[in-house]
Amino acid sequence: MQIHHSRKKHFTAWILVLAMVLAGSVLMSCGEAEKPAETAKEAPAKATEPIRMGVAGPHSGDLASYGIPTVKAAELVVEQRNASGGIAGRKIELVVEDDVCKPEIATNTATKLVADEVDVVLGHICSGATKAALGIYKESKIPVMSPSATNPGLTQSGDYPNFFRTIASDDAQARLEVDFALAKLNLKKIAVLHDKGDYGKGLAEFAKSFLEQDARGEVVLYEGITPGAVDYSAVVQKIKNSGADGVIFGGYHPEASKIVTAMRKKGMDTFFISDDGVKDDTFIKVAKEYAEGVYATGPVDTTQNPMAVEAIERHRKKYGEDPGAFFLNAYAAAVALLNAIEKSNATDFDSVTNALRTEFVGTPLGILRFDERGDAIGVGFAMYQVQKGQYVEIK
Repeated sequence: MQIHHSRKKHFTAWILVLAMVLAGSVLMSCGEAEKPAETAKEAPAKATEPIRMGVAGPHSGDLASYGIPTVKAAELVVEQRNASGGIAGRKIELVVEDDVCKPEIATNTATKLVADEVDVVLGHICSGATKAALGIYKESKIPVMSPSATNPGLTQSGDYPNFFRTIASDDAQARLEVDFALAKLNLKKIAVLHDKGDYGKGLAEFAKSFLEQDARGEVVLYEGITPGAVDYSAVVQKIKNSGADGVIFGGYHPEASKIVTAMRKKGMDTFFISDDGVKDDTFIKVAKEYAEGVYATGPVDTTQNPMAVEAIERHRKKYGEDPGAFFLNAYAAAVALLNAIEKSNATDFDSVTNALRTEFVGTPLGILRFDERGDAIGVGFAMYQVQKGQYVEIK
């Protein structure tokens, strides 16, 4: 009897185990059967979700005149795209964030845009802010395209495979400034100034290097200034004492306008050559009559390009004024980003960045494609001068 009872217990245990195995198989089968249903629900949802474009730059503060035109460019491009059905039936949404052109704020801006799950970013505007934010986007595999960040290392270092731009880099800009100073203006002694930032100092270092390699001229002063200072009379006196017949300045219009004004009030007729950070109407408005004759490099004028003509006209119609700094570069960047999404029929990093490097796209700057480093092929700089209160390209 004892043995019989034991067998009965074993038999009952095996029945229970078998029942549990069968129940588990049924549950697993049910779970597997449900998964395609979940995927099927997700696919149509993704296909109808809006494509989100972040727009980052200075929308307040002293350098807002550089950032606001990019927002307006994005609005016009997206408005036109959405009016024609968006991309594969998906509408495009803009997520706009202000970085005030400051690196410490740009990191917060980038973090916000990542949290908002943007697919691509148009911006940032200033090189220092761009550099500060790029690592955050890189970690999240988000493509970024700037219309104005010219620091060479942003593309040439290879550190940021997610970065593209629709403007040439500062080494090209500095090369033009030095060649113009030596060959066109026949300057011999040049003071090189900068604002100590990634953009301004980077450009000044290139200018200094090019001058030191050229026997036609010499650097008689190399000086960094403090951005935002009320008075630059001390550095202006240094320029005068150096005997410089020309100044090359790397930086932005708030400082440039103060330096030029102080120079002219001191009776100095020293040539002043600067960069695309100064080629902005705000510089002329602030420096007033003292801006006359100042030289500045900027993107090559493409305003006669049919797409540029249309973009400018649409801007005038919508906003009641001419577009500001880097508008066409920003318009081109927005067009290029959306074209890459359309051509790849995807928003993932690999698909979009591959399309940017392989697909040509018509823009207000011309037909563009981007090289392996992220630089736009075919864009460049020209020299401009303030004549009768406006910048005119020097042919």
